[in-house]
Amino acid sequence: LTGVLDDCLCDIESIDDFNTFKIFPKIQKLQERDYFRYYKVNLKRPCPFWADDGHCSIKDCHVEPCPESKIPVGIKAGSSNKYSKAANNSKELEDCEQANKLGAVNSTLSNQSKEAFIDWARYDDSQDHFCELDDERSPDAQYVDLLLNPERYTGYKGPSAWRVWNSIYEENCFKPRSVYRPLNPLAPSRGGDDGESFYTWLEGLCLEKRVFYKLISGLHASINLHLCANYLLEETWGKPRWGPNVKEFTRRFDPVETKGEGPRRLKNLYFLYLIELRALSKVAPYFERSVVDLYTGNGHEDAESKALLLDIFRDTKSFHMHFDEKSMFAGDKKGAKSLKEEFRLHFKNISRIMDCVGCDKCRLWGKLQTQGLGTALKILFSEKEIQSLPENSPSKGFQLTRQEIVALVNAFGRLSTSIRELQNFKVLLQQTR
Repeated sequence: LTGVLDDCLCDIESIDDFNTFKIFPKIQKLQERDYFRYYKVNLKRPCPFWADDGHCSIKDCHVEPCPESKIPVGIKAGSSNKYSKAANNSKELEDCEQANKLGAVNSTLSNQSKEAFIDWARYDDSQDHFCELDDERSPDAQYVDLLLNPERYTGYKGPSAWRVWNSIYEENCFKPRSVYRPLNPLAPSRGGDDGESFYTWLEGLCLEKRVFYKLISGLHASINLHLCANYLLEETWGKPRWGPNVKEFTRRFDPVETKGEGPRRLKNLYFLYLIELRALSKVAPYFERSVVDLYTGNGHEDAESKALLLDIFRDTKSFHMHFDEKSMFAGDKKGAKSLKEEFRLHFKNISRIMDCVGCDKCRLWGKLQTQGLGTALKILFSEKEIQSLPENSPSKGFQLTRQEIVALVNAFGRLSTSIRELQNFKVLLQQTR
């Protein structure tokens, strides 16, 4: 896998070097910090699109939630938009007053009206979101320690898993039903069609819709790479041994076994990496302000986490072959606006499909990675708002919740790991030849 990627002026070798020597070691460290390792997620939301076919009972699908006592005090106290201790205390007072006011009004409201009020507030908040966010106040939302629940092969596969990916590609990638995605085992038989008509169709799309497909394909490739790299190789005396499975990697990505499809998928992984890298370089001014504090309650650790994050931002800015998102949504204003909205709603739908994943561990990492990508897209389309942020107060124009920040960093960490694992597989393949 070499050479220049389509739709951008960047080559694979430059990304490999940049990731291996600059990004990967630092992002690994950052993901171990308390602020980034605890993610609040609701794994009990029902699937909104079809009757759930039951949860996976394989033990490796299980997610162990974190007891409240283990969560750093600054993370679990109060609002999701909180940054610093000062904001913490004033916000709690505000929340209290707000609750009292609502309480006073609420006695005269029907439950239906209360729901409507909550929905309105949520609608206002969601105007710039590319993802359906879990409601962190829901009793079903729990903190998960990502380090104790790593993404790896769980044995979750077959019709249930395919149905999720099928729904994502077939219904949400701006695709006519007459054009089959290559190598989809659930699609009806295509006779002699080897998927080339699909790529002819894809090339004929506008840049934005091509980008959308590549992002989803890149995410799929990245998730598959994690499963191949962290595979259950054997279990003797109850002691599992996890590691890279070359055979599984070949089955999913080898050009011969995948009829040329594997390398295309891996190129889309690199493309996705570039998009999220670009978002990190664009959001730096948001975090460079003194008002943003990555608050956990441990002052020393918080200062170190922020210094490390800013160091990563400096690296992302130093990369010299960024994707230029200005080429997107650049047509006439009205057409560009409606295309951007269509893009946002399609992506939001994909984030909702993650609630249909039957394996809890796959659902956790699926939700986190789609939310991370959704946050990256939100950043790329909010450049003006980010540049005009006030230095000393939280802004109304552009805001990230802690949940979005954690998802953004961990999702990019997963892509960085994928590209690193790909280097390992290249070495392993050479050894087996």
